[in-house]
Amino acid sequence: MTAITAVGAYAPRFRITAEAFEEAWGQFQAAGVNEKAVPAADEDALTMGFEAANRALEAADLGGEDLSWLGFATANPPLEEGDLTARLGAMLALPEDASRQLFTGSTRAGTRALWAGMDAIASTGGRGLVVVADAPRGDPDDAIDHAAGAGAAAFVLERDGPAEIVDRAEYAAPYPGTRFRNAGADETQGLGVTQYDRRAFTETIGGAVDGLETAPDPDAAAIQAPDGKLPYRAAGAAGVGTDEIGACATVHDLGDLGAASVPVSLARAIADGHESILAVGYGSGGAADAFVVEPTADVPATIAIDGGASLSYAEYLRRRGIVTSGPPSGGGAYVSVPSWRRSIPQRYRLAAGRCVDCEALAFPPEGACDDCGSLAGYETVELPGSGTIEAVTTISQGGAPPEFAEQQAQSGDYAAAIVALDAEAAGETVSVPAMGTDAAPSAFAVGDRIETTIRRVYTQEGVTRYGFKVRPAGD
Repeated sequence: MTAITAVGAYAPRFRITAEAFEEAWGQFQAAGVNEKAVPAADEDALTMGFEAANRALEAADLGGEDLSWLGFATANPPLEEGDLTARLGAMLALPEDASRQLFTGSTRAGTRALWAGMDAIASTGGRGLVVVADAPRGDPDDAIDHAAGAGAAAFVLERDGPAEIVDRAEYAAPYPGTRFRNAGADETQGLGVTQYDRRAFTETIGGAVDGLETAPDPDAAAIQAPDGKLPYRAAGAAGVGTDEIGACATVHDLGDLGAASVPVSLARAIADGHESILAVGYGSGGAADAFVVEPTADVPATIAIDGGASLSYAEYLRRRGIVTSGPPSGGGAYVSVPSWRRSIPQRYRLAAGRCVDCEALAFPPEGACDDCGSLAGYETVELPGSGTIEAVTTISQGGAPPEFAEQQAQSGDYAAAIVALDAEAAGETVSVPAMGTDAAPSAFAVGDRIETTIRRVYTQEGVTRYGFKVRPAGD
């Protein structure tokens, strides 16, 4: 069997409460959801997946170079067509010859990725990473959008380890129309036929659990959660009680996480030390996967799913891009995709260069050395992703360059800073410009410590540029 040897989980810091929706619409249609996570303007499934993956690798004390297999799953990818595992692998410094698989098209994608990862590691050995991230959307005045949250989870897989996946099964039955997103659409919809939806959910979940070789007796059950009540309605079909579902449920505080619903709850259950866990992922249409996970020792885990900022409903609409000032007239500074690609090592992995003649550090490592003028070249040095703010300002409405204006219209003011990034040698730094994220501009001050992350920077020609930004350093 395959085992989970480390886990990571992430949710955006923004939250909106059920009360905020009810105040705006006179009702709240997501039963059992108290509040939900809302992605920032520079976040999507890819950046959230990176956050969760980084935490899992950090918990395992591993780097991307230690992986031989990567699976990435989302029902709401930032691109309708395009293999996102190439970008995610580059962000994580995955070996170029590592196997990669993308899973999408269903809220079952997360458990499908876990299934495929088990097979890959059992077959070839090595070490794999399953990353699942999602942020579903619906029409503003329907139950799907009221419940829709955002989050991500990641699992390191090996042949042996502290949390063995001891059993698994799947089941499928055709239930068209339960939940779907048509080609070219951003918003998920459903027919809203309550009994039909509930029957599809309970039959497929029950069928997958019935297919397990041994009837599970878990102390925690991670069940797909389109809202905060439906997983409990499936308790009988899954052969568990409501207490077991509530033991690791994330839907009440994060909302419907789509393909990440079960993975994030599973990550929480493992981190909390539960000794037997049932995980059942459901894909509308409909099909389900069931897994039994039995941790026999503590599993290294880094979980970051707590909220940090509450939004009004108007702020929520703005951050979703529904209510903004619109794009500015005129074009932004143009950087071609080939030029941007050449800078990916710097933007993803903070790859600096050390002059082979004088050993001065350069970022980016190109052209003549600023210190000695040598053209002899540079040795690659990867910076650790921490540093200190040297100068900072706030970019307000109308002050952003045109290429950043659309994102600013969604997120509001942001910090722009010069930061001294730490290097490998004690006391050595290299200064670079950077955009702030994950905090209000007032949270950035000269002398403060920062850490880097990867976020959306801007989109031109339909191609989103991702790169590092800085945020206040964690404790």
